[in-house]
Amino acid sequence: MQDGTLLAAVDLGSNSFRLEIGRYEHGHIQRVEYLKETVRQGGGLDEERNLSQAAMQRGWDCLARFAERLADFAPRQVRAVATQTLREAKNRDVFLERGNAILGHAIEVVSGPEEARLIYQGVSHLLPQSDERRLVVDIGGRSTELILGRQYQAHEVASFRVGSVSWSKQFFADGQLTAAAFRQAETAAQAMLDEALAVYRPERWERAYGSSGTVGAVAEILAACGHESGVIYRQGLDWLLQQLLRAGHTSRVELSGLKDDRRPVIGGGLSVLRALFDLLQIDRLHVAQGALRQGALYDLIDRSSPGTDKRSATVAGLAQRFAVDGAQAERVARAAGTLFAQATPQAGDDAARELGWAAQLHEIGQRIAHSGYHRHGAYILEHTDAAGFAQPELQRLGQLLRAHRGKLRKLDLDWDRPGLALQLACLRLAVALCHARRDPDLQGLRLQQQGQRLSLWLPAGWAERYPQSAHLLREEGLDWQRTPWVLEIFE
Repeated sequence: MQDGTLLAAVDLGSNSFRLEIGRYEHGHIQRVEYLKETVRQGGGLDEERNLSQAAMQRGWDCLARFAERLADFAPRQVRAVATQTLREAKNRDVFLERGNAILGHAIEVVSGPEEARLIYQGVSHLLPQSDERRLVVDIGGRSTELILGRQYQAHEVASFRVGSVSWSKQFFADGQLTAAAFRQAETAAQAMLDEALAVYRPERWERAYGSSGTVGAVAEILAACGHESGVIYRQGLDWLLQQLLRAGHTSRVELSGLKDDRRPVIGGGLSVLRALFDLLQIDRLHVAQGALRQGALYDLIDRSSPGTDKRSATVAGLAQRFAVDGAQAERVARAAGTLFAQATPQAGDDAARELGWAAQLHEIGQRIAHSGYHRHGAYILEHTDAAGFAQPELQRLGQLLRAHRGKLRKLDLDWDRPGLALQLACLRLAVALCHARRDPDLQGLRLQQQGQRLSLWLPAGWAERYPQSAHLLREEGLDWQRTPWVLEIFE
């Protein structure tokens, strides 16, 4: 990452969409521009968990305005992250397909734990260096994230389906702010969050921080009304509750520091925050400056180098957890990487790194059963919480694992996806070359790509020296005849 590089993060939250642009300088990011629009997409989910057309249109309109600012940004300079609303929405693919085209950059739907990890990255990078044990709380529109961490490392992450938009819609739908509604909302929030107490109990952290969303809104109100700035105490929450009860309806709430976009969801947000104070015995909550969007920016920096990419550590952890034969995984990764570099010398690091991860994990399904292990491996990847990975990335890896063996004609593959065919061919060829579970002889082997035609050239005498490997390669070439691509083996 070069000093002066501009980076951008787009946070598609349930209540607001945000765009943060920063300049990388000497390991830190200096804000250049920040845009926020209240989209309230989370309020557009119906009982069947489908986004309404109006909610999708509000999101697309906002992304179009963000896209104008990002027109000159390369893909590696932008991270667009979607959270709970799009995790829930059954018709999210409809929104994402058009949203990707409008924004000009891929939108990643991240899991709850990954959202929590990114939040902690944003919070920790904007706090002074300290060895304190931290609790970080982020109450969003449809989810609440809790994190325990120290310095830049998140040790425990969790996400719960409770937030300001969803709780306001459920308990304050008519705008009425009554004591009974608050009691019901707080009780329901504690029931949802109760399991957090086992992990996030008070003796495991020394200082509590609140990030973004509800915490920021409540802190602004309290500070504007004479309470201590930058910190929320329980008595402040009690005072705010009394002000809301006195108003009786969201339309009549008039408080300094309360922004118009927060008025409809202040009841739900406050009830969740009060529930957390009670459950986790928080006496003071310090307001953090960092949030998800800053975490996404710092994650872009980490991803720029294999040595700091969190995904590489996650892959190593998965391989260890599922008792992968490390030597075999490494030799398959080397062989696949060699072939891939021959076929596409100018390919980007991201595609090569993704292929390497697939090679390292291609046998994780064997921990379940040898028969059909490629399908087991794909299922594991597609249904795991893997730090650093967005769900589409895990789906792409899962697709490579599922297709790395077996008949290609039986697979429903997106052959138009850029790079898929070449990645898959390199992985399958590498598995065939390493079938004896020893280092293959790659001297003189050469893979070339021309359009949708792949050609593997074997050096003179190679097939005679390795007859089984040559047989497997010929069989592989025949299998590709049933696809839109051609793989020719020249001996």
